[in-house]
Amino acid sequence: MPLAEASQPARLISLDVFRGLTVAAMILVNNPGDWGHIYAPLEHAKWHGCTPTDLIFPFFLFIVGVSISYALSVARQQPATHGAAMLRVLRRAAVLFGLGLLMALYPKFEFDTVRVPGVLARISWVFLVCGILFLKTSRRQQIGLLIVLLVGYNVLLQLVPVPGFGPANLEPETNLGAWLDRAVFSEAHLWKQSRTWDPEGLLGTLPAIATGLIGMLVGQYLRRRELEPVVRVAQLFVAATGLIVAGLIWNMWFPINKSLWTSSYVLYTGGLATAALALLYWLCDVQGRRGWWTSFGQVYGVNAITVFFLSGIVAKTLGAIKVTAAEVSLKTWLYNTFFTPYFSSLNASLAGALVCVLIWFGVLWLMYKKGVIIKV
Repeated sequence: MPLAEASQPARLISLDVFRGLTVAAMILVNNPGDWGHIYAPLEHAKWHGCTPTDLIFPFFLFIVGVSISYALSVARQQPATHGAAMLRVLRRAAVLFGLGLLMALYPKFEFDTVRVPGVLARISWVFLVCGILFLKTSRRQQIGLLIVLLVGYNVLLQLVPVPGFGPANLEPETNLGAWLDRAVFSEAHLWKQSRTWDPEGLLGTLPAIATGLIGMLVGQYLRRRELEPVVRVAQLFVAATGLIVAGLIWNMWFPINKSLWTSSYVLYTGGLATAALALLYWLCDVQGRRGWWTSFGQVYGVNAITVFFLSGIVAKTLGAIKVTAAEVSLKTWLYNTFFTPYFSSLNASLAGALVCVLIWFGVLWLMYKKGVIIKV
């Protein structure tokens, strides 16, 4: 077939597939049968470094940026509509932030210790800032802002002294971001596993916005119809390689680190995300290749936030329900009944996570077939 898009769908198929595969991976790593037994690639790096699991969240924020470049493209060209568009962006960001708080509060609703930062909170801030920037800035200005955010964040974390601790450092509890989160939120409202720092803290949102900006720039490039698809894809792979190499070089003095969302991490994961989307775009939208994997991705992708939110609520519900006199949760009882007797510890944990992904696929497939798309 000629090197032109196989079709002109209302939605970019590759973007839905990429989003769906990413959120399915989120559910997989967030729902092991046993947190004490997890295969290494399905765990986050202990601190510096990057595992496959550490790619999931930046991929999603990259996708948020790409989506903005499509969703707001018409409004951007009509300055008179910018006010209404920004209100929509603000409203959606507020809903995302509210859903994040609800997830943190459920099921006990302990407001005194609720975690304020979080995954949905970070998504909301990235969506809000990138949405406004897309409407009000040019591509050249966005590139400039991207550089300023990455270099500025590096300077903040490695040169600015930390109040009460001394010289700048990159340690979990004593870096500038951890200090800021404790000062703003107090330890009671941070990540419960640490209470002294938060992987989705305030300062780290700055480079997370840079991840969204990379997605926005890639999305705008994909929309350049004056270029042949093969040229767009080839140049995206070149750009992806440059980002990955730049990230690895920067890693030598500002280590790749998800919890800190370091500048090297932004470039490295942004490059991998760009390469992944370019490949999917070539396969799905240019060549028109579809199969079970694209269907799986689309089913998850069109209701990504919905399934992320509901999967978290259901997991907490199963953990809160007690089913035996020994106060064993329903989640543990199901796991011990249907998985641990039949697999090794690691495989039982993985099997539990995979079944969770498949169950949610069944729910989403029914929604997809009935045309139910919940827009958050």
